[in-house]
Amino acid sequence: MVRTYIKNVVKAIDAKDAEKAQAAYVLAVPVIDRMADKGIIHKNKAARHKGRLNGHIKALSLAAAA
Repeated sequence: MVRTYIKNVVKAIDAKDAEKAQAAYVLAVPVIDRMADKGIIHKNKAARHKGRLNGHIKALSLAAAA
């Protein structure tokens, strides 16, 4: 389930669609956090996923603005 949400964000990033990527990210974060709380994935791995995805979205947004 986590991988599906992460893949949706990555697909939007690869398509250079910042708005769609941000929307997918907003849906993915609670799922990632929930899996970390349940112990399915480690909390540091969850933080790493969120940080990297957010960084890619931010870079995409800055590139679109420039």
